[in-house]
Amino acid sequence: MNIPFGVSSMVAPLQHVLVQQPTAAFGEAFNDPAGGYLRPVDLEVARKEHELFVEALGGLGPTIHQLEADSPYPDQIYTYDPALVTEEGAVLLRSGKPGRRGEEDILGAWFESNGVPILGRIAGPGTVDGGDVMWLRPDAMCVGRSLRTNQAGIEQLAELVPDGFHVFDVPYDEGPAACLHLMSSVSMVTADLAIVERRRLPAGLHSLLADLEVTLIDVPSEEVDTLATNVLAVRPGVVMVVEGNPMTRRSLEAAGVEVHAFAGEEIAINGTGGPTCLTRPVLRA
Repeated sequence: MNIPFGVSSMVAPLQHVLVQQPTAAFGEAFNDPAGGYLRPVDLEVARKEHELFVEALGGLGPTIHQLEADSPYPDQIYTYDPALVTEEGAVLLRSGKPGRRGEEDILGAWFESNGVPILGRIAGPGTVDGGDVMWLRPDAMCVGRSLRTNQAGIEQLAELVPDGFHVFDVPYDEGPAACLHLMSSVSMVTADLAIVERRRLPAGLHSLLADLEVTLIDVPSEEVDTLATNVLAVRPGVVMVVEGNPMTRRSLEAAGVEVHAFAGEEIAINGTGGPTCLTRPVLRA
């Protein structure tokens, strides 16, 4: 079966999206301190949360595709990171988090079986995490140089994405034990509206957003750890967010945004991955 593909936006209508339900490995994620989980995972709760998240997302229009693999990787649930889908096909990435390496092969097998061409892959010593790659506009792709995405990976990505992109340095912040991507500080809501944590936002990216006349909604410091900055645009001005961030929700709704919240204590907050992380867009058009 061939599935239509193509992504060059964070906000164009999401039509096909790939997700992974929590596996047994996700249930054991807290056992490895390198995983960065906040507490032991309640797998039963996680699976119910994910089921309801997928149901809500599908109800907003996208066709949902489930990875069938019983992945041995705890973080496989965060399908945004192991691969990038462009208008030309998929790029298999290589995570800067060693325990995630191999996830890209599971996504690669799915792409091959569903007619999505693979343009190439990032090879060691290069690293690129999907959370460091985003679009402000179809002609304004951005990549974060971070503790998960290094210069060697960026140079390889440039050969696979020949139209070029802007590169911004992501703050060191709390170091390797924390997961800070470029997209930890910004989410596009429409082409002209973004939600940001300005304190961690790279200065160069702030300037580019200003040049593009993008209005910024600031996330209050009290709601940063509950992933208020991680917003999934299903289509322009219609978003999914993690429950429990009332100030940010009010700001979004005051800007005319339609907000759909989901319970994510286990699948989002515990593993520090919000609704964007939980989805790998295959087609936005």
